[in-house]
Amino acid sequence: MYKSQEAGRTSFDRRTFLKSSGLAIAAAALETKSEASPSASQSNLPLSPAGSQAAQDPLDFVNVLQGTASTRVFSRGNTLPIAAAPFGMAHWTIQSDSNTDWMFQPNERRLQGLRCTHQLSPWLSDYGEAVFLPVCGDPDPDPSLRSCSWLPERSTLRPYSFRLSLPRYQADVEMIPTERSALISARFSSGGPPAFMIDVPRNDDAIQCDAATRTIRFRSSNNEGGVPPNFATYYMVRLDRSWDATEIRNLPDRRVAIVRYAGGDSVVARIATSFISYEQAERNLQCELTTKSADQIRAETAASWHKYFDQIEVESDDLAQLRTFYSCLYRALLFPRIWHEPDGAGKLHHFSPYNGKVVPGVMYADHGYWDTYRAWYPFMSILYPEKLAEILQAWVNAYTEGGWLPQFPAPGYRACMTGSLIDSVFGDAAAKGIRGFDLATAYEGLRKHATQPGAPDRGYGRRGIEDYLRLGYVSVDHVEQSVAETADAAYGDFCIAQVAKALGRDRDSDMFLTRSRNWRNVFDAGSGFLRGKHADGTWLEPFDEFAWGSPYVEGSAWQHRWDVPQDIPGLITAMGGNERAVVHLERMLSLSPIFHVGVYGQEIHEMSEMAAVNFGQYAQSNQPVHHLLYIFALAGRPDRTQYWVRRVMSELYGPEKFPGDEDTGSMAAWFLLGALGFYPVCPGKAEYVLGVPLFRRTTLHLPGAKTTVIEAHAEGPSAVYVSKLVLNGSACALPTISHHQIVGGATLTFHLQESPAL
Repeated sequence: MYKSQEAGRTSFDRRTFLKSSGLAIAAAALETKSEASPSASQSNLPLSPAGSQAAQDPLDFVNVLQGTASTRVFSRGNTLPIAAAPFGMAHWTIQSDSNTDWMFQPNERRLQGLRCTHQLSPWLSDYGEAVFLPVCGDPDPDPSLRSCSWLPERSTLRPYSFRLSLPRYQADVEMIPTERSALISARFSSGGPPAFMIDVPRNDDAIQCDAATRTIRFRSSNNEGGVPPNFATYYMVRLDRSWDATEIRNLPDRRVAIVRYAGGDSVVARIATSFISYEQAERNLQCELTTKSADQIRAETAASWHKYFDQIEVESDDLAQLRTFYSCLYRALLFPRIWHEPDGAGKLHHFSPYNGKVVPGVMYADHGYWDTYRAWYPFMSILYPEKLAEILQAWVNAYTEGGWLPQFPAPGYRACMTGSLIDSVFGDAAAKGIRGFDLATAYEGLRKHATQPGAPDRGYGRRGIEDYLRLGYVSVDHVEQSVAETADAAYGDFCIAQVAKALGRDRDSDMFLTRSRNWRNVFDAGSGFLRGKHADGTWLEPFDEFAWGSPYVEGSAWQHRWDVPQDIPGLITAMGGNERAVVHLERMLSLSPIFHVGVYGQEIHEMSEMAAVNFGQYAQSNQPVHHLLYIFALAGRPDRTQYWVRRVMSELYGPEKFPGDEDTGSMAAWFLLGALGFYPVCPGKAEYVLGVPLFRRTTLHLPGAKTTVIEAHAEGPSAVYVSKLVLNGSACALPTISHHQIVGGATLTFHLQESPAL
């Protein structure tokens, strides 16, 4: 219920509203929680009386632990609990194990410290990290020996503040993030001498302590790729009072600084980070922390979240649905991370992960297009097009700085997954008329990797481009994941055609559209699947529809059967028409979730996650299938889209879980769009396929003071089938709605019934 003046709405105080509305219980709970020391459970939300949950601060519904109960062999999100500003350059988390990339486990209830992390996924490791821990007494600095219990039932974890109770050190600790910095404070009740530990991975860099300024500075250059040789994260730590002694301990794989106090019952550390220099870290500290109180910093970071959360309001009496929705919204606003910093004049500049130089302009990092193009970028195009434009300009800057568009910026060039799906990112923006970035230069980079060999092993260029240009497909003789590469290239060509069209380059647009039909070169009409093919034109034999991996990626022929988003009508025709397509889709959902490990040689976690649920070969745990349920609607059966989408949303998502790896907002954005009632089967087309909305009313506050309202009028509790759709007072036919109808301001009303309307 926060209202934003920037969005042309009235601003008022939430507690005043609650009290004036007679919701004194909720107001009192909010006041108690904000003023008391950490004691509220994450699940102990201060709810107003029944039916009034819309009056709650939506940030209170966020469960930052969603998806964190994951391991290497089974993912429920593979996420971290993150305190940060939206798209924050620095993320802050709880470290429970320093010896694994799965650094946090919620059930362990032990922590080794509070970690500044830049990890986008445990599969790609962390970089430039450091760990901080307030302690009392003289614990051994080894992570496993200094570790201590933390009590979830006495802790409050919010996007803008982690408050933790540490019994071993008899300390109440709070970590409050800003965009590039954080404040960590601790109050002790033990009477023992306080201390503050700083743990830096590896021990080849000095830690410099200056008692006169009460500052400690150090670099963390730890990384496993994606950065130039001169990369480091620079840290500046300022303590709020003078210390009595410092000590540096060298451990086999780390260096630990310990700041000791002879007395007192508190420690307050202001920690700033930079990818540029110590001087820039000091500037970031001055800009974001200075001498601000904890209350002020906390309020400012909470306000930064409200700037985004206030643009979408949902109404529901279902607490679990609200918690899932807002937890997904939080996840969608964490990545990609800001990589730019203000210079002395306030202008933005950044250390380039593409050339190792400090250059002017914006930069973002840590976003896998393979994961995010399907849902995250389209979601941003609706709610936050200005932020999207800034992110797109960052990818243009990556091209001008490194000479190629990145395949998977993590944080710079990284060879990961298949395709050049940045094609989709720019193609979708061009089709929707997103402005505020250099589209012409983006096209230059897109055309380059679509027509010239790059260096895929270094993270740029299309793998198999030589085959693709010569044969019209990527052959199994030269590329293991040849079907995936062919399908991605054909779809990418369609998206590049949209950019060429927007720039008036019609000949190029026609050429790329012709190439976008290359998917037909790997479609086998006999089996109805996309299949691997040799350079001589013969099929790869034997064909095993359940074998994972080559010539596919993280799936089998079933998960990649519909990898033609740009031409679903053509694919449906090739399969024998709408009725046959529906049969194929239903069979996919009714088959046993069997798999053959194929070239992987072992069961990978995506296989386990598919087998664990009752959805056949439909593996929502990974992105290649995310558009499949909406194909029912394109094949004339919107009721099956409505049925299956609602089942996936209710059974595979929850406040604590995702179906599989969340992957920098991709899994969350799928849920968010599904909750709105539509989904982009083909990013690069300015349209969405309609499903069924989750909430009785959703209000989108859009740029230009536009408002779009999505209503669901249900005739009963099990009503998920659309009987009638009304757009701005007029009947609207299924199955699609245009992007411009949504963002132009509209009222979209779904009338729902409990049985399908056939």
